[in-house]
Amino acid sequence: MPAPSLAPTPAALACPVPMRPGRGLRRARRQLRHSAVEVPPGEDVGWAAPRLPSRPGACPAAMQFAPLLLGVFLLCGSARGSDSSASNAITCFTRGLDLRKETEDVLCPANCPLWQFYVFGDGIYASLSSVCGAAIHRGVITNAGGAVRVQTLPGQENYPAVHANGIQSQVLSRWASSFSVTRTNNLALEAVGRSVATARPATGKRPKKTLEKKAGNKDCKADIAFLIDGSYNIGQRRFNLQKNFVGKVAVMLGIGTEGPHVGVVQASEHPKIEFYLKNFTAAKEVLFAIKELGFRGGNSNTGKALKHAAQKFFSMENGARKGIPKIIVVFLDGWPSDDLEEAGIVAREFGVNVFIVSVAKPTTEELGMVQDIGFIDKAVCRNNGFFSYQMPSWFGTTKYVKPLVQKLCSHEQMLCSKTCYNSVNIGFLIDGSSSVGESNFRLMLEFISNVAKAFEISDIGSKIATVQFTYDQRTEFSFTDYTTKEKVLSAIRNIRYMSGGTATGDAISFTTRNVFGPVKDGANKNFLVILTDGQSYDDVRGPAVAAQKAGITVFSVGVAWAPLDDLKDMASEPRESHTFFTREFTGLEQMVPDVIRGICKDFLDSKQ
Repeated sequence: MPAPSLAPTPAALACPVPMRPGRGLRRARRQLRHSAVEVPPGEDVGWAAPRLPSRPGACPAAMQFAPLLLGVFLLCGSARGSDSSASNAITCFTRGLDLRKETEDVLCPANCPLWQFYVFGDGIYASLSSVCGAAIHRGVITNAGGAVRVQTLPGQENYPAVHANGIQSQVLSRWASSFSVTRTNNLALEAVGRSVATARPATGKRPKKTLEKKAGNKDCKADIAFLIDGSYNIGQRRFNLQKNFVGKVAVMLGIGTEGPHVGVVQASEHPKIEFYLKNFTAAKEVLFAIKELGFRGGNSNTGKALKHAAQKFFSMENGARKGIPKIIVVFLDGWPSDDLEEAGIVAREFGVNVFIVSVAKPTTEELGMVQDIGFIDKAVCRNNGFFSYQMPSWFGTTKYVKPLVQKLCSHEQMLCSKTCYNSVNIGFLIDGSSSVGESNFRLMLEFISNVAKAFEISDIGSKIATVQFTYDQRTEFSFTDYTTKEKVLSAIRNIRYMSGGTATGDAISFTTRNVFGPVKDGANKNFLVILTDGQSYDDVRGPAVAAQKAGITVFSVGVAWAPLDDLKDMASEPRESHTFFTREFTGLEQMVPDVIRGICKDFLDSKQ
């Protein structure tokens, strides 16, 4: 940068003051500090100049350092511009409406992702547009960044779509305010710009200082993803307030190696996982990472981000822990641009407890713009009031921190967590042959009822199906017929005894194909419990092996004359723990806990 001119002014020449180098400069600085000054409104006292007297020929002491002041003013004038503009480093996604002054000099960073810019118009841009995106589109700067002067303008109609400099602007029929962008000769701002090398602060960097790891709050073990709103709905200012709130929640949770672990996902046009559960296990590290998050902008595609987080965030490789509740806390400013219902279903299928913290709910006038006014109830884990949380605004949110933390630490309320009790499909294959008899058949039905009672049966939880067989097979009810425990138990009580021969192999093949086939790609683990009292007239080993290859874990329960070899041939490995036998039908009752325990053990083993 060329050095500012220090040529003396006419006033200075009229009042020559000899000064030795060094001493005179120090004296001038002292006079500047102690001289009486008038500070214009909005000016910084540290840069205020003494107001010169109007009396002709007056040579105040301040004039003795006029050459020095001239240099200072030349430098700071370029840094400050005019009274209506000031230097301001912004992000790639700062919009025109985020700026507060009528004219403002801003500094755009380098390496902004052109494909993520939202720009509306050409030459005159809707204030919804990215300032840096508009500046590149207009040719004021390149993607290397630089200083830009932004002039606020009135709104207009028919903002055109024009492709320029690698950016495709979009059509907008009307907007309330506009802005234009021009080059600025702001030397100080350009000098600052040379030290800015990135589009926005790098996220997820650890502090250089090694932090002592703490156990954390052991009474609040949870793996939590904060899904923050990074859309144009929230804007840069409220985005920062949102980060402050999330930081307070993270601290109060008591993050630690044996306590809660947290990560952050940002929802905007495209979801971005900012950092995973495994990245930080100390509160200071998490606060640092949250502080460094950059605003992305774009539409509020919260549903897309929720689905992405449910499917990708909670893997063992990314730090998810076995047996720990998985939670997504969705922060939503206004309403989503896409559908939340499907995303909520996917999250529940993956065992994720979804909370929604909504801020600034849609007004009556805005409800017409919302795709589905019941989006909160359809996205949360359960529509019981516990999983939804309302805040009126992003200001004064401290009082809302503790109640939210208390919810997140209430493990007994996490109804969507995946466990063996809510994440299995259990099919019962019941022998209805003549050797069983009516009364013993009722004892078999009582056995499967007692097993079913232990599981959380629902449309998103565990499911039960029953097939009765002789030489023929009859589906008493399938996995999709009943989605409540009461209806399942009622259906079991109403099963009628068939009576006939025993073809267990054919029955296994029938059940594998017709009962488990429709759910083979579902999230639940599949189990088949076979009850029989005698030897089958056909081969059982081949159909059982085929069932196991289809992903079905087989338990065999034999009574009375059922051959032990057949029972073991049907059971999954290890056969000893998947085979049960009793001499009397009344002994089935004692087997109920063992069968339930076996199902849960297999479920947990499958998750390792």
